[in-house]
Amino acid sequence: MDCDLCESCWHFDYDEEYDEYFCNMDLDEDEVYQIFHAKQTRCPYYRQGDDYYLARKQ
Repeated sequence: MDCDLCESCWHFDYDEEYDEYFCNMDLDEDEVYQIFHAKQTRCPYYRQGDDYYLARKQ
């Protein structure tokens, strides 16, 4: 899977306790397996978003 767009994904978050970024989608084992073993190159849960996403909607 191509993770080039993870930084601009709505589900990409920072954990201060571990000092690292992670995907905060709540996936079970089957969904994770399907994502990483699928022939598609993009994450099906990718959603464009950033800190200013909601501000632009107003």
